[in-house]
Amino acid sequence: MQDFLQEEIEEKDDLGLELIDVNQPPSRPKKEEPKGSRKKKEEQPVNWLKEILSLLGTMAVAAIAVLLLKEFVIINAFIPSGSMEHTISPGDRVIGNRLAYLTGEPERGDIVIFKYPDDEKQLFVKRVIGLPGETVTIDDAKVYVEGMLLEEDYLKEAWTVDNGPYTFEIPEGSYLVLGDNRNNSKDARYWENAYVEEEKILGEAVFRYWPFDSIGTLE
Repeated sequence: MQDFLQEEIEEKDDLGLELIDVNQPPSRPKKEEPKGSRKKKEEQPVNWLKEILSLLGTMAVAAIAVLLLKEFVIINAFIPSGSMEHTISPGDRVIGNRLAYLTGEPERGDIVIFKYPDDEKQLFVKRVIGLPGETVTIDDAKVYVEGMLLEEDYLKEAWTVDNGPYTFEIPEGSYLVLGDNRNNSKDARYWENAYVEEEKILGEAVFRYWPFDSIGTLE
């Protein structure tokens, strides 16, 4: 009898019927969730207070970053006069690098942003001409550093106003600065305190960002 049942099972199997293990309980069909129930579970109400606080936090971080950048990295300077023409024109806006002299010192030819020696509330932009300890003389529109003629291809035009003679004995730790437009520049030739102390130099003017048609680095 057992052999007969075994043969019968094998025959059904050959016919492609599903074999059922009688020793295992029948599986129950899974209950299907109603349509839309999962979507309802996933949807969360918007917490507007949380969103607003998050936005305010982002804005605060951005504002602090800008303040730190302005205080320790860059200087935003507006040029009101023509004393540095044609290198920089009236109305130009330039960016100065506060980190330029963090590990070094100003060099001859650098355009620097500094506190005006006669009124430190004002910021001026001029070009470094004489370095600490040097003797600079001006005679007949020519500048001599320690007796050597200084080539100045950045001047706007022929120098005819207050072009000498002048002699500057630059103290240690200070610099002599002049404007590129010597015919129209209130610089060391006219100041009561002719020299700019190194600690009063805030940074090097490196980039003009306004007007748009003149965007570029400064030399």
